[in-house]
Amino acid sequence: MDTKTDETNAFANMPKVLSGVAPYLSVGGAVKASEFYQRALGAQEVMRVPVDEKGRTMHIHLYINGGSIMLADPYEEYGHPLEKPQGYTLHLQLGDDIDTWWQRAIDAGMEVAMPLDLQFWGDRYGQLRDPFGVLWSLGARAQKA
Repeated sequence: MDTKTDETNAFANMPKVLSGVAPYLSVGGAVKASEFYQRALGAQEVMRVPVDEKGRTMHIHLYINGGSIMLADPYEEYGHPLEKPQGYTLHLQLGDDIDTWWQRAIDAGMEVAMPLDLQFWGDRYGQLRDPFGVLWSLGARAQKA
């Protein structure tokens, strides 16, 4: 048995990681988070490791707005406890359809942390918090009058 060939075949169907930086979030309920991001942010789930006997998964890969984001449940027994998200914001730079993205996210259950408004740097920008505690910002260049 050729171990190298078996390893290559096992990873042949791994989805491509999009963009230069791909956030990897540990959230309580990764499957629920994936389903929420699909509704709220138009995410496409491209891979999911099956859940274990406790309903946890070690890996979910999503595509959102041309980039990758990955999710996992916390595994305290392996040194990965659930921690409150803090000190970062996930930003989505959008086009002319920012109002559609904003409203879809609110309708799905995101809370407004900073209202969508024209900012001094020339973007319409706002911030939303998802039910898992993650802060998201949405921005788009303001249209010239």
